[in-house]
Amino acid sequence: MRNLRIMLLTVFAMLVSGLNFPVGKMALAFGSPFVLLAIRFIAAGLLMLPFIAKRPHPRRAADWLKIAVIGLLQSALVMAGIYLSMKTISSGSSSILSSTNPIWFIIFSFLLYRVRYRAVQWAGVLIGFAGVAVAQGFTVQLESGFWYAIGAGMAWGLATLLTSRWGKAYDTWVMAAYQMLIGGVLLLAVGPLLEQPHFTWDPDHLGKELFVLGWMILMSSIAQFVAWYYVLMNSDPGKANVYLFLIPLFGLCSGWLLLGEPLHAYVLAGAVCTGIGIFLVNKPRPAKAVQAAVEGSGAGAEKRQCPAG
Repeated sequence: MRNLRIMLLTVFAMLVSGLNFPVGKMALAFGSPFVLLAIRFIAAGLLMLPFIAKRPHPRRAADWLKIAVIGLLQSALVMAGIYLSMKTISSGSSSILSSTNPIWFIIFSFLLYRVRYRAVQWAGVLIGFAGVAVAQGFTVQLESGFWYAIGAGMAWGLATLLTSRWGKAYDTWVMAAYQMLIGGVLLLAVGPLLEQPHFTWDPDHLGKELFVLGWMILMSSIAQFVAWYYVLMNSDPGKANVYLFLIPLFGLCSGWLLLGEPLHAYVLAGAVCTGIGIFLVNKPRPAKAVQAAVEGSGAGAEKRQCPAG
């Protein structure tokens, strides 16, 4: 039952994440990226405060700093990069480029924690980056949106790595609420330096705007973040990351359904390549190989080989 719950929550988080791209692009019609994201995260964090008041809170300054770092990466940098990217590229392309985060996860795990990976996983890294090239039609599009989306993928990969290592020490709901609040405040503070802040209520499209804001606050923030943090804290993050290849597919399909964005064959091929790369990056070792490594080197050495970071 626990494994089924984790799988359902993982797929739910991926579906919501994929839908967030076209919904976010809809929001850009009536607000600037930093204002929209600040509203989204601050409102979500404040709504959660009454429900977490009696839950265990961090006591040390170092713990609050870790939550702040996760908020900076996950709520501020990831989402700012995604929203800024969609000003110049399609929501589908943004979903593919930013969803390279499992590839960055393995790179940062190796660089920061010296986690050792197998050849098949490094092959996944190369195939994943090849998928990015294919999705762009084998041309390097130098629009700012390309780089914003790639930067979002990097920040997302690092956020996933740090959450998997630090998050087990904190209550899921408490960490989700405060990292969103911190991220929202940071976005609100730096917004005027990086954009012309604006937010406009359109009486002719009020229902649409309320729906988009409600989705961003309740689904994209509270439901998705809590579900994803629960998965990362209660399962192997490497196995959970396998499901992330669903995000660009959900993003492409929802962009086509909701925004009428074209589904070019090379974009779909790029999404498939990226998905294969992500799968190989997170491919577990065969059971026999794991058992042999344990018997030959001891459990401690085997743990250092684990792709979960």
